[in-house]
Amino acid sequence: MNQTYAVAAVTAVVLATVLIGALGLRISRTTSDFYVASRTVRPGLNAAAISGEYLSAASFLGIAGLVLVQGPAMLWYPVGYTAGYLVLLVLVAAPLRRSGAYTLSDFAEARLESPQVRRLASLFVVGIGWLYLLPQLQGAGLTLEILTGAPDWVGGLLVALVVTGTVAAGGMRSITFVQAFQYWLKLTALLVPVLFLLAAWYGDGAPRARFDAPAVLRGHTVVKVADTVRIGLDAPLTLTVTGSVDSVPYEKRTVTLAPGTHHVLGGTTLAFAPGAALPERVASGTDPLGWSQPLAGGRDGHQLYATYGLILATFLGTMGLPHVAVRFYTSPNGRAARRTTLVVLGLVGAFYLLPPLYGALGRIYAPELALTGSADAAVLVLPDRILGGLLGDLLGALLAGGAFAAFLSTASGLTMSVAGVLTQDVLPSRGVRHFRLATLLATAVPLAVGVFASKVPVADAVGLAFAVSASSFCPLLVLGIWWRRLTPPGATAGLLLGGGSALAAVMATRAGLAPEGWPHTLMAWPAVWSVPLGFLTMVLVSLATPRRVPSGTPALLARLHLPEEIIGTVPGPAHEVRR
Repeated sequence: MNQTYAVAAVTAVVLATVLIGALGLRISRTTSDFYVASRTVRPGLNAAAISGEYLSAASFLGIAGLVLVQGPAMLWYPVGYTAGYLVLLVLVAAPLRRSGAYTLSDFAEARLESPQVRRLASLFVVGIGWLYLLPQLQGAGLTLEILTGAPDWVGGLLVALVVTGTVAAGGMRSITFVQAFQYWLKLTALLVPVLFLLAAWYGDGAPRARFDAPAVLRGHTVVKVADTVRIGLDAPLTLTVTGSVDSVPYEKRTVTLAPGTHHVLGGTTLAFAPGAALPERVASGTDPLGWSQPLAGGRDGHQLYATYGLILATFLGTMGLPHVAVRFYTSPNGRAARRTTLVVLGLVGAFYLLPPLYGALGRIYAPELALTGSADAAVLVLPDRILGGLLGDLLGALLAGGAFAAFLSTASGLTMSVAGVLTQDVLPSRGVRHFRLATLLATAVPLAVGVFASKVPVADAVGLAFAVSASSFCPLLVLGIWWRRLTPPGATAGLLLGGGSALAAVMATRAGLAPEGWPHTLMAWPAVWSVPLGFLTMVLVSLATPRRVPSGTPALLARLHLPEEIIGTVPGPAHEVRR
């Protein structure tokens, strides 16, 4: 890929983000503008902004990478991501808007009249927000490293600086315009190149992508394995090795590996002849990618369970994402919130038709990325692999710009939501000045963690946030909106057991602490048991503490479910103060 074109595309996206954010700053005149865009964002603009922030690095790069590595089983990712808005539309969107809550913490306190529940909810908001921000910054680092050869921390730092400046300067009004623009940019950036790539693939006579057969390398391919991995072979494989395989050192030596499992030391270079079958990467406790393998790899035979865990996490986790929830308070009323969600379903669904195409093409033209652990780069390298020349450079630059827009838009929404909670519940004042200080903290923590944390495929990393969200805020929102007997002790216990256990499970799996077999599968995909645990705990503890039902519950539930024309105008939240 031509670095000049790619850097120019990324620079253009950054400048456009700053300029559009400045436009929002010019018309952001009140505190209400700053925090919630004065609750006047119409469904079309709001839907584009929600889609822009929701379609993150996991959507733009990660889904294609997972399809490349694991095949059609990974199509559940975009299905779950999209279908989550259907649940949100039916159960949550309008009532959440009518609640007057700016954040999920506001909703928890208003519904349960408990500062303790609010503080606990704030911890989960910040934790989920940082879990989601981390892969955005790491993905930006990967993209800039591929484009320019810069250290992998540079891209994350650039995104953090741009996002912090945009959010701190203009707040919600600014990022609404920025994210709407970035949705259409991302859609264009994927759609235009894939039309050229599909045309070239059809004319090339390349074989159809078959996910039930080993990937075959089309030409002489040299792969450098960054991390120590295990590879599995079903048939003998002849290749040239520079490095160490099975603890035996080689120096540009042709070796025939027998069927079975082999250990390849990090830094080893493997040279494959044209037509060679690419060996499959086998999960292990020390493999940084191993924690997510049971879904498609099936080494422990629990594929069906893992698939359901993925579906539940994405399907139910959407409603509890802090940057999604805050968007509904920018709608004029509950009806507009529902219309917004309906439009979002269409926009997100249209976008998700495209990444799987890149994954299928990547399996044909760049299958070695699955072995190196750089499958997320498939979208960026395919124009050069398939087309080459000036056209490949230009389309690659367009994709690079779209990828950077994905990092910026999602990071903006997450920073806005995390900074809002930090301002209200951590910093001593709730004014705009302290909000701007909170934006620095909101991006600084995941940026620092990303320097030391091991790299995980971005779609898998985002799955961590979805699993925790589905196990904590999904029960809180559904029961808080639709069940009048929910009590503060019940909500507290459900958040701790449901969300806390999901967080502990995925983190332990990421650290390689989960034993092989069923324990590994249960901990890597906890939503199947952690979501019911959250619901059941909230119900049982609430039934055991009936006297703790807040006195204002009937009035608040009426406010959540009756149209605004009946209950009157919803008052603004308590955090809206004068500058």
